Amino acid sequence: MAESSENLSASLFSEMFMADQLARAALTKALPKGMELSHFSVLNHLANAAEAKTPAQLARLFHVTRGAMTNTLGKLEWAGHVHIHPDWDDARRKLVTISPAGRKARDAALSAIAPIIADVVSAVGPDKVRAALPVLREIRARFENE
Repeated sequence: MAESSENLSASLFSEMFMADQLARAALTKALPKGMELSHFSVLNHLANAAEAKTPAQLARLFHVTRGAMTNTLGKLEWAGHVHIHPDWDDARRKLVTISPAGRKARDAALSAIAPIIADVVSAVGPDKVRAALPVLREIRARFENE
């Protein structure tokens, strides 16, 4: 018997939400003491960014409010993981860059969570993961355009 489109949609999103919740819990538990998943995400982005970002750019990128990003950046700055400084071309803006301590914290966090992610990929199978990625990317792209 064919599954209805409504049931298929509900099953897909139920699985995605549960996988997200379980993955976040496992990764959060593995992160170094005091680091939150949001902190790691921002540090990881800044470590790979070619240039400094504004808090507003980071908020848009992570789909959070400016207030939420300001809170995260404040904690990262307090820990010495980011530098927040004026934009010399536009004094109304601030720029965020990762500090050497932030790179070390990001690397430590990555070392802690990489085995968990690798174990999941290994257990599911690299071929299945590769096959799922285009579908997940297309779903993400649909939501980004909303």
